[in-house]
Amino acid sequence: MALEFSERLGRIPAYPVASGYELPDDVAMLASNESHDPPTPAVVEAVDQVMRGLNRYPDPTGAALREALAERYGVPAAQIALGNGSCDILLSLGESLLDPGSGLVFAWPSFSIYEHLEGASGALTTRVPLDGEDRHDLGAMLEAIVPGTRLAIVCNPNNPTGTAVGFPELQEFVAAVPAETCLVIDEAYCEYSTLDDPDLTIGLLAERENLVLLRTFSKVYGLAGLRVGFGLCGSEEIPAAVNRVRQPFFCSSAAQAAGVEALRHPEAVAQRVTHNMEARSFVMSGLEQLGLAPAASEANFCWVGVPAREGEEPAQAEERVLGELATRGVLVRGGGGLGRAGWLRITFGSELENGRLLEAMAAALD
Repeated sequence: MALEFSERLGRIPAYPVASGYELPDDVAMLASNESHDPPTPAVVEAVDQVMRGLNRYPDPTGAALREALAERYGVPAAQIALGNGSCDILLSLGESLLDPGSGLVFAWPSFSIYEHLEGASGALTTRVPLDGEDRHDLGAMLEAIVPGTRLAIVCNPNNPTGTAVGFPELQEFVAAVPAETCLVIDEAYCEYSTLDDPDLTIGLLAERENLVLLRTFSKVYGLAGLRVGFGLCGSEEIPAAVNRVRQPFFCSSAAQAAGVEALRHPEAVAQRVTHNMEARSFVMSGLEQLGLAPAASEANFCWVGVPAREGEEPAQAEERVLGELATRGVLVRGGGGLGRAGWLRITFGSELENGRLLEAMAAALD
């Protein structure tokens, strides 16, 4: 007799996992949006100290890390949710907010995990197309939020396009979202944006109890391997709800210690942002010189369409270029699994990796 799994399992899409983890170290791994800069020595030392006590469970409240975040952002610790990456908080928000038939709104293409919320909950989902510049169309999103919409998500900067909307436009949108709709602004890449000061959105929390700003240590802090994210919330009610639907001890001792120490080194963040700005300029200019037109990126990656040869479908062109790059030791993400066939998402790497990417892309397009 075969096992009978939950009906919702068939509705949940598989997360598009990046390839290449089994390959040699000399491959340019530009398929996952992680920092190529390693953690600071002080963070490594903090983790090493915790490793000596792995026989003990981590603090289930994450008190030290939440207090450090409260001091950094000026948000009460009781309004801060921790997670095994920001995805953990987002999925828990879906579980605590969404029922079959309730409303869910997000842009598309956007972060692929948002589709998981739809499948897991049975929510009625509205995918709002991006505008002509691959940015969030906030006006169209506001129209899509109707009575019964419990959760709306704005990814800013957006994954996979790297595009962003400025603070004035975002502030107007936040003010217009109904109080009964939980609004999540997914800011995993906000530190890389040059449009506005990333801390500007923090001030919106005092005005809107339904607002959640999702952030992470996985990107600019260089801690992707430890999986620790956080949500800055407009009320204590939201972290309390999130914690009720999760398993205990969801954030490891090593992750908590690394987060606390990483917050003590803003100079390392500033240095990584500078490195990224240089890499972004180099890669974007190089792609344009090859005749490509990447979307305007405010993140640590870019989104670019590849030309199809005569008789090729966009998905075929994507697979061809992906294969050509891979044979030259460069791995990037195909857009088909991220919401748009015929496009690539390319993470900015080291100076050597970025040069290798452009050389490989030139050969692939030739």
